[in-house]
Amino acid sequence: MKKEFYAGMLLAIGSQVATAASSVTLYGVGDIGFEYLTNADAAGNKQLRMASGNVSGSRWGLRGVEDLGGGSKAVYALESGFDLDTGMGQGGRLFGRQAYVGLENQWGRVTLGRQQNALFDLLINYDPTGLATRYSAFMLDPALVGRYDNMAKYSGKFGPITAVALYSFARGTTVTSGTGSAFASESPGDVKSDRAFGGGLEYAAGSFGATVIYDQQQGTSGISGQNSGQTDRRLAVAGNYMLGQATISVGYRWLRGDIGIAPGGQARRNDIYWLGYRLQVSPAVGLTAAGYYFNDRNSRQDPWSLVASVNYALSKRTDAFLTVGYAHNKDNSRLGLNGFGTVTTGQSQTGVTVNLRHKF
Repeated sequence: MKKEFYAGMLLAIGSQVATAASSVTLYGVGDIGFEYLTNADAAGNKQLRMASGNVSGSRWGLRGVEDLGGGSKAVYALESGFDLDTGMGQGGRLFGRQAYVGLENQWGRVTLGRQQNALFDLLINYDPTGLATRYSAFMLDPALVGRYDNMAKYSGKFGPITAVALYSFARGTTVTSGTGSAFASESPGDVKSDRAFGGGLEYAAGSFGATVIYDQQQGTSGISGQNSGQTDRRLAVAGNYMLGQATISVGYRWLRGDIGIAPGGQARRNDIYWLGYRLQVSPAVGLTAAGYYFNDRNSRQDPWSLVASVNYALSKRTDAFLTVGYAHNKDNSRLGLNGFGTVTTGQSQTGVTVNLRHKF
């Protein structure tokens, strides 16, 4: 009887240890609401629509960790994005936001798979709107929230300093052919095709934070007008300073690129500047105001936008947003509040979103 009792005790203890050594977390975000836009088509018509992912992209995911002993862990994540209004999303990718496995110890983490680039990892803390899906720096350059396939990535935190470095063997550009669409992968004999690499550093301590990030993409063989010798290079620097319950954010993104430009053509050269202010009025109410300016070095097409937002926390997991934006175009620029090319040439646009976000 005593032996059975002790055996049961050992089994119970072993079960608890196994549970403590390995864990899986189910998490997600649901974000949906309404958007009103002026100049929504070439005729200048207005539009009212239901829109998913106004502040945060809707998603669900699994995140896991296993203790390997000696301070080492195995980690993984599978994260799928979707639109709440249709249940669809991300071009048919099952886990289009993230899909990786890796190892972690006191010196940092190394992960392999589809992951966020360094711009996404570090700059999100320095865009006043947190790189929101709509009306943020994202509308000026989608690569700021980029993800790459086939990536080996290192990230580590040492006191106030965070370091990120990555290399993508093929970042997964969409390639369209007579048989349909596919995502680019490694090309035999052309190691540069669709390649990407980059990294960044962040310093954050007390009321001050700053980051510098570099990102480079290569052209993709198999896409008309591209070759692996073409490059898009980005450099971003940004900073935050807290004054009590307020935070002031400034940022700059430099780009020079010729991916998709015909031989002898003029390379793209542009800059993005932003300035923002956030104020936590109370535990439940937050205010955000931001301005973005796009400087095209090759023309006088220099649009700008202004954004203001009110956030009200209904609980720790559920909040509501009211966001108002304005994009101003001149000299045939085409910046809409949802990105370049979303308005008719030269038209400016006003937009309003009202949405509800729940995190689990």
